[in-house]
Amino acid sequence: MVSVRAVMSTGVVTVVGATPMVEAARHMVRRHIGSVLVVDGSMLSGILTERDVLRAAAKPSDMAAEPVSRWMSPEPICCSPEIDTEEAAEMMLSGGFRHLPVLDGGDLLGIVSLRDVLSARIGRKG
Repeated sequence: MVSVRAVMSTGVVTVVGATPMVEAARHMVRRHIGSVLVVDGSMLSGILTERDVLRAAAKPSDMAAEPVSRWMSPEPICCSPEIDTEEAAEMMLSGGFRHLPVLDGGDLLGIVSLRDVLSARIGRKG
């Protein structure tokens, strides 16, 4: 089996909860990523995904003024870098999400996507 550590992305984009939604969305577009992690100091407090950005954009709100904290998913489910990709895929599919922060103890190491784990499963690098 392939571990999450072998396929996770370590170049994680983080923002604080007060970051305007439009700024977080720009990070995602520029980096070609589907989520940013929301931190409070060194602690992970949430995740903001493409779906959250779409929900916010569909509401009559000012994306330049709306804080990420209003739209993020708080306290996201996380995994250890040592679990295998099959278990990570099961976690994401059963939870209905596509991004899984990777923590070792309380330290943020990276993020793994459903695409990452499926690519590992079929033997391709994402």
